Amino acid sequence: MDRAEVVAGEAEDWSISPEVVALRAHLEANNGIKGLDILEPGDIKHAVDLFRRDGFVVIANALNSEQTDFLAKGCHEVIGEILALDEARKGNRGAHRYSFGGSSLTRSQLHRPEWQMLLDIPVVNEVVSAIFESENYVLRAASGDFCLPGAVGYQPLHSDVQGWRDDTTTPFSAFHDPRRQLTIRDLPCPYVCVNFLPQDVTRLNGPTRQIPGTQHSRVRIPSLGDEPEWMRLSTVCPAPAGAIMVRDVRAWHGGTPNISNALRAIPNLEFYAPWFREPIVPGITYADYKRLSERAQKLVRHCVADSSETLITGATLRAP
Repeated sequence: MDRAEVVAGEAEDWSISPEVVALRAHLEANNGIKGLDILEPGDIKHAVDLFRRDGFVVIANALNSEQTDFLAKGCHEVIGEILALDEARKGNRGAHRYSFGGSSLTRSQLHRPEWQMLLDIPVVNEVVSAIFESENYVLRAASGDFCLPGAVGYQPLHSDVQGWRDDTTTPFSAFHDPRRQLTIRDLPCPYVCVNFLPQDVTRLNGPTRQIPGTQHSRVRIPSLGDEPEWMRLSTVCPAPAGAIMVRDVRAWHGGTPNISNALRAIPNLEFYAPWFREPIVPGITYADYKRLSERAQKLVRHCVADSSETLITGATLRAP
């Protein structure tokens, strides 16, 4: 299913409602972080400085045009499989919003060659190694998200890692200070997400909103009802196709309305610092793992299914 086919089925009355028309005008005039820095691949030190200050950084030209097109094609193939299961477009991250990982039986898209390609992008290794000050970080998963035209609401601000909860509540809670003095927000960055842009991100197609400097904040994240307007407009746009957005997942972020006429996808790779681990679900077969580059094999070594196991892949609306 190509981009035209995906979008053709999304034309609805929402696009001409007075509320959406007014929102479109408001976002065209105001959306986007003022003075957003978009760096080039050679400026790694500046990238790390911005990342540590703001909790995210954007680097253009990480992918060349051939790589960008290959990734876009793969995203649209996966999206077509997912949408075939959800004619009502209820999504799994809110209406018209979907997680690539949450829509996969393996919780990952690492079995796809397009996501495997991302393991060998030089600037990704350079910037993540500089953030962690080590090359011994590991892949958590290959995932990301996408939103369709008609995603007219805002996703609540959130963080992708939680404070400590006991293991009867969740297995994904690896840091605990029994003295109750330190939280995960007091630590160096434990977990980096690199989002790849297979298309331009604009003021109207659902840019990610990022609240700068919140990666260390212990303040309660505001609800949608309490969120100030400047936060709603604090979006990472415009940003060009082929760029990457490197995020400290502790920083507050959330989805925004896609009131354009095309879907917006931001596939990702997620990396744990050398000293941080949570449970990792296998996402690639041993045979595919052996075909990866030596560097990529080192990154995914905790994500490999046993050679005797069959990895069942495919789309689902709710990952098991």
